[in-house]
Amino acid sequence: MFSTRVSSDLTPNRLSAAIARLRDSRIDFDDLTESNPTHVGIAYPGRLLEALAQPSALTYAPEPFGMPVARDAVVGDFRRRGMSVSRDRVVLTASTSEAYSMLFKLLCNPGDEVLVPTPSYPLFEYLAALDSVRPRTYQLEYHGAWSLDIDGLRRATTDRTRAVIVVSPNNPTGSYLKCAELDALAIHCRAHSLALIGDEVFAEYVLDAELPRTSSVLAQRHALTFSLGGLSKGLGLPQLKLGWMVAAGPEELVRPALERLEIICDTYLSVGTPVQAGLPALLNEGAAIRTGIRDRVTRNYRALLRSAPEYPSVDVLPSEGGWYAVIQVPAMQSEESLVLQLLEHDRVLVHPGFFFDFPREAFLVLSLLPRPEVFERAVARVLSRVEAAA
Repeated sequence: MFSTRVSSDLTPNRLSAAIARLRDSRIDFDDLTESNPTHVGIAYPGRLLEALAQPSALTYAPEPFGMPVARDAVVGDFRRRGMSVSRDRVVLTASTSEAYSMLFKLLCNPGDEVLVPTPSYPLFEYLAALDSVRPRTYQLEYHGAWSLDIDGLRRATTDRTRAVIVVSPNNPTGSYLKCAELDALAIHCRAHSLALIGDEVFAEYVLDAELPRTSSVLAQRHALTFSLGGLSKGLGLPQLKLGWMVAAGPEELVRPALERLEIICDTYLSVGTPVQAGLPALLNEGAAIRTGIRDRVTRNYRALLRSAPEYPSVDVLPSEGGWYAVIQVPAMQSEESLVLQLLEHDRVLVHPGFFFDFPREAFLVLSLLPRPEVFERAVARVLSRVEAAA
């Protein structure tokens, strides 16, 4: 009766079942998987949502790519970041997830493939399946620092491949795309008629400002390219449901892509008018939220770096940006067993590495968003548990 786009096996895994038991029993635990910035004590301007009460929002004037005032606001935000884009290349969406869905519709027929990085967030598997697209993985390699395996990406490319997705900084490794990697990707995409999709939602949360990195996938012009961003991560406002993509590349590719995207966007018209009308004020007044998040993740990451040397069996993998940190621990037991012990005995929830498709054990992924006092006490219990088991 149901399509195969959604798995027929909806049985919760052991970790999900354990979390549900604790919550049903009203047993508290420290959550180092928290990804919602509105839950962690970040200061939000009290009058921020007044931007949604613009009188112009009472008039519905649907635009497939979004209202000009909102698209101009995105142009201005890129200018603030030192990049020049034009309004006619900006497409508004309700979220980054919706942007992926629209791009899959634009680029792929059922059964076509997109290349996605691993380790990376597992959302790609679900998004691709919902559009009858197959994800194929290419590796990020770690040799003291993360790098893109361009040779492996070339081998993963088939005659059904339609796009390459890069995430910069990556979730969860925190690694930014480097200039040489972007150049190689752009040349490969142009040679094989592939689109390059850059997920840059965490781009402004820099943890190591000294490392070389690209400013955006928009820095190249060889391949049809889309840069994705939005309010959810870029401004810590996931509840307002507004994202954007910016197209770049050769005009002979960008023009027909936008013509087709216009039909797709016009079919859904999913972005609400109030958030579009209020976007200029949101981007201006909400900058303090972004600063608060950046200060929080930087403080917690530095606290982790200070604590880890006391535990010789733990390595903190270097992170260049984003909201997450990765620690490598001895593979004395499965990641699942360790994570369950931490939850059930130490009352700390962390992500196991296999959740992000790390190629081997054992890794733990920690959110850097929690309140500092919560983060530091929870990290202490995690490191103590790992050291005791080593």
